[in-house]
Amino acid sequence: MPLICYHASHEQFAPSHLLRLVTLAEAAGFDGVHSSDHFHPWSERQGHSGFTFSWIAAALQATNIPFSMICTPGQRYHPAVTAQAIATLCEMFPGRVGFEMGSGEALNEIITGDDWPEKAQRNERLLQSVQVIRQLLQGREVNAHDLVKVSNAKLYTLPTVQPLLLCAAMSARTAAWAGSWADGLLTTVEKDFDKTKEKVDAFRQNGGGEKPIYLQLGCSYGRVRKQAQEGLFDQWRSNILPREKLESFRAVKDFDNAATAVTMQEVLEAIPVYTDMEALWEKIHSLEALQPERIVIHNINRQQEQFIEDFQHTLVFRS
Repeated sequence: MPLICYHASHEQFAPSHLLRLVTLAEAAGFDGVHSSDHFHPWSERQGHSGFTFSWIAAALQATNIPFSMICTPGQRYHPAVTAQAIATLCEMFPGRVGFEMGSGEALNEIITGDDWPEKAQRNERLLQSVQVIRQLLQGREVNAHDLVKVSNAKLYTLPTVQPLLLCAAMSARTAAWAGSWADGLLTTVEKDFDKTKEKVDAFRQNGGGEKPIYLQLGCSYGRVRKQAQEGLFDQWRSNILPREKLESFRAVKDFDNAATAVTMQEVLEAIPVYTDMEALWEKIHSLEALQPERIVIHNINRQQEQFIEDFQHTLVFRS
């Protein structure tokens, strides 16, 4: 049975609210927590963007379960500073936190004032960043003079347990590329099982082998279907647009403007809605065929306390 993890969505909730939610999730029986990382939300309706590196330290201190977080080194985060943040967390909380490295989105990264590179260059920058981070976490002095520039950097506080540096990949092509260098894969669950399997297989067949797989399942759970549907439409209609568009939008208003033509039906066709926790568990069990190490549940609407309460009740009943 994979670990079932709760998704902490920084773009949707204030950090103090999220801290309460993860303590509730641990008490309810979730095995771990996965965290997003944003500078801007994807919509004005979402309305938040806490700093994940600050928040996750508080969340780790307040709980006893493992955490992982998205991280996009290379532009918004210099890889040397990223390595220092990772090392500090891992020294304080050894073996409890991992990181899923991604190439980022313009929405969050262009705050630096730098140009937004094409995907191929972003991937190469990500790989160079990860190489720098790994060397620093091992205590080596690092210099780099390519897409990533580092001068005489060396960490003196090192992790007691080296963390996993996975890759966050949304396509089979990126998953295949990540197989050769990442410690594991985080990818999203598609409505079509075969499309999810394609990404997992691409990673495993190109160097991923037995490395861990994390699957993130986005859904909208509610006791009343209409409320679950309305909550999904309110929070996530800007997020069902093609990935290449989402990666290139430069401002929150770009997401909201592009979503004006999105219909409720289109959202419901893209993302599952559950009013029965047992049906959600059936979906979770269907993903076990892919042998993931973790399955992250992102309940997209705002009714988080209700979702966590019902998860706990169903878990107790199932046990």
